[in-house]
Amino acid sequence: MSGLAKAEIAHRGEAGHWGNEVRSDAHVAFELRAEGGVEIGLESRVAAYYGENILAQARQVLAGLAVRDGHVAIHDEGALPFVIAARIEAAVRRGGLGQGRRALPEPVPLPPPVARDRLRRSRLYLPGGEPKYFINAGLHTPDAIILDLEDSVHPAEKDAARILARNALRSVDFAGAERTVRINQLPLGLADLEEVIPEQPDTVLIPKTERAQQVIEVDRTIAELKQQHHISRPIWLMPILESALGIENAFAVAAASPNVAAITIGLEDYTADLGVVKTPEGAESLYARTRLVNAARAAGVQAIDSVYGDVADMDGLRLWGQKSRALGFEGMGCVHPLQIAAVHQAFAPTLAEIEKAQKIVAAFEEAQRRGLGVVSLGSKMIDPPVVQRALKLVKRAKDMGVIQ
Repeated sequence: MSGLAKAEIAHRGEAGHWGNEVRSDAHVAFELRAEGGVEIGLESRVAAYYGENILAQARQVLAGLAVRDGHVAIHDEGALPFVIAARIEAAVRRGGLGQGRRALPEPVPLPPPVARDRLRRSRLYLPGGEPKYFINAGLHTPDAIILDLEDSVHPAEKDAARILARNALRSVDFAGAERTVRINQLPLGLADLEEVIPEQPDTVLIPKTERAQQVIEVDRTIAELKQQHHISRPIWLMPILESALGIENAFAVAAASPNVAAITIGLEDYTADLGVVKTPEGAESLYARTRLVNAARAAGVQAIDSVYGDVADMDGLRLWGQKSRALGFEGMGCVHPLQIAAVHQAFAPTLAEIEKAQKIVAAFEEAQRRGLGVVSLGSKMIDPPVVQRALKLVKRAKDMGVIQ
């Protein structure tokens, strides 16, 4: 059962989900009354243990939303407090109250800011309206998690999902993963920013990006919200190119702001725009992917590949990842936790590559120590670009924990 009904009658709203197949969520129905105070009904399998805590939280959230009279029915399916708070707030807003107010749950410590060039091998997509995927996402050790407010969320659920994502940013420990949010296509994405930026995500993904102006608009909006909420830490941008026009404008998009940390491609939409079938071999998207890599390098940002959609085909995933790394990508998206280890393996340098790079770096350091302008390894002269590539590979291997 779903909370798609927003305000079927005046001052009534629902949000969330309940039923036998639902877990870690709650359904909330709110109805405003003219008088009589607040009445709360609760159905929960854990009512005997946590019923009083849930009721106390509900009263606190309703007070924060300035609800003084009304009836609230909560069907709890094992939801954590940040989920219950989000579902109550969404239901109250759908009932026409609580506008301009936020009922924020208790925060976890804010993790340190992430570097612009941090390791981004894997990005795990989490449907923004499904809290059951949030709780343990960090345990799968992705480099980043993506709270997705776009494709995975029904159009009628966008408002509730952005509140849920906001609360997750505030209250879920993602175990060191980069905390990213994929907003909706502009202009709807601007409303997403208003909700989530105060909770300081590390990175914002901008879908359907075709022009630099879209990046500039998001960047400007984030800057205004950071000033309004006294936020000093960086919030990076990752535009997603999903059309022929976006690919043709790849460099302009990548260079649109110093806050762009990476650009990536969405192959489902891109191949649909071309009118071709997306294949496991990827011949139909090779031009777009290589052009994106080149544009990213020219702009000084990371190139991140699309997802591999067939979760059951692990061999295909490994092969795709290896080819992706060979093209110059530094990571890719994941649609399931089972893909993360294979992606990390695919983007890791081989032992032979590491050994060769370490020899080049050692020769370079020896030449520097001796004041020599030429680097040689055995009987071969080593050109400066080769040295730089070796230095980057060794650093990447250390960042991955492959070598000490």
